[in-house]
Amino acid sequence: MNYNVNENGFYGRFGGAYIPEILYANVEKLRTSYLTIMNDPSFVEELNGYMRDYVGRPSPLYYAARLSEKYGAKIYLKREDLNHTGAHKINNALGQILLARRLGKTRIIAETGAGQHGVATATVCALMDMPCVVYMGKLDVQRQSLNVRKMEMLGATVVPVTSGNMTLKDATNEAIRDWCSNPHDTHYIIGSTVGPHPYPDMVARFQSVISEEIKVQMMTHEGRDYPDYLIACVGGGSNAAGAFYHYLNDERVKLVEAEAGGLGVDTDQTAATIVCGREGILHGCRSLVMQSEDGQIIEPYSISAGLDYPGVGPIHANMAKEGRALVLAVNDEEALDAAFELTRMEGIIPALESAHALAVLGKMKFKKDDVVVLNLSGRGDKDMDTYISHAEGRM
Repeated sequence: MNYNVNENGFYGRFGGAYIPEILYANVEKLRTSYLTIMNDPSFVEELNGYMRDYVGRPSPLYYAARLSEKYGAKIYLKREDLNHTGAHKINNALGQILLARRLGKTRIIAETGAGQHGVATATVCALMDMPCVVYMGKLDVQRQSLNVRKMEMLGATVVPVTSGNMTLKDATNEAIRDWCSNPHDTHYIIGSTVGPHPYPDMVARFQSVISEEIKVQMMTHEGRDYPDYLIACVGGGSNAAGAFYHYLNDERVKLVEAEAGGLGVDTDQTAATIVCGREGILHGCRSLVMQSEDGQIIEPYSISAGLDYPGVGPIHANMAKEGRALVLAVNDEEALDAAFELTRMEGIIPALESAHALAVLGKMKFKKDDVVVLNLSGRGDKDMDTYISHAEGRM
């Protein structure tokens, strides 16, 4: 089976473009242009130059010796936390702003939860001298105040959103409203593999630099270009899509996704969309959505601001439904424990999002010669207040 998008913008029965008529011309132009632009040699050269000299790619593939000893396998961390701005988000933001310029767009908007995509978008807008508006739920503005200050210092306008539960879903709603009001000059840099086609595929392609590098680095470390297991956290799913991209159809590689279980999948305080969701349409695409019997969105919850989204990218919904990926729900306490463990054992403070992926290690049974690559999607600077408030008994 092919797990990539088809020519109609679907992954199996998930995906598509369900959009207001006012956005049709914008999305259609993007759909008919993105692959041509992304494959243009001059675009590739420009993007690769920024990736190398500005972002700092390739990011290292680090052998975590102490984690490997504890969990009985060869565990490598793909160090996306070492990118400029501290996460994988810069890969997509940089690619999309270069694409937006070629489409003649002069204004950029974005949504953000944990703030890393907002910081990345504000960063590339400063680099390219383009105005930037970032929508962010008011609760996330409070939880991620450091990133808000960074965005403002970079010149972005941060708009706190007070509707709904004031998190990522609500920020996305407001960004779409802005886009509907300014379709001619504005490009919406969606931060994850969600939204109407071609966004899920476009974002996955920009993030696929992660798996492209893993293939090369695996040859150096292990003499083969694939691991036995690939692990990543999933909210909307951009870091996982990037880490998995070149292995989607390679059945030798077991793909493992960590969702935010919150206080538990048996409670109403969870963001485990794949485990708990049902098919529906959200923010322009058909996917798995946390919703009530009559189709009302159920507000998600996670300690991690980047994972409390009530949907998931269609690429991940399809992989889960077809059994290509193993999906595990990781609750808040498990993620916190994993974050403190990595910090003490390897001297790396991870983002709370990445900590959910790290917690998977304790839920798996590996053989000692298994090669495991875990995508460490971001660093934990932004989460220090949360870590400090939960440090008792963990330090």
